[in-house]
Amino acid sequence: MTDTTPAPAVGQIWQDNDPRGHGRRIRIVEVGDTHAVVVLHQPRLPVSSAKPGRRTRIRLDRFRPTSTGYRYVGQDGGDQ
Repeated sequence: MTDTTPAPAVGQIWQDNDPRGHGRRIRIVEVGDTHAVVVLHQPRLPVSSAKPGRRTRIRLDRFRPTSTGYRYVGQDGGDQ
């Protein structure tokens, strides 16, 4: 990891660099030895319509700012 890209950790928000993802943002909820478990980050949903999202596993080596990876956005502010 570079100085500007931190190691993946619980609570971080990352954005998909793949143009087909249309800027999809994910939040890390678990980190293992080789994979991170993430959920879709949707901070603008009203509380009444918020549903638990599907959990997805992503290899840790994809958390880097390449065309097929993810770029670091910031920490979750609890506004989900």
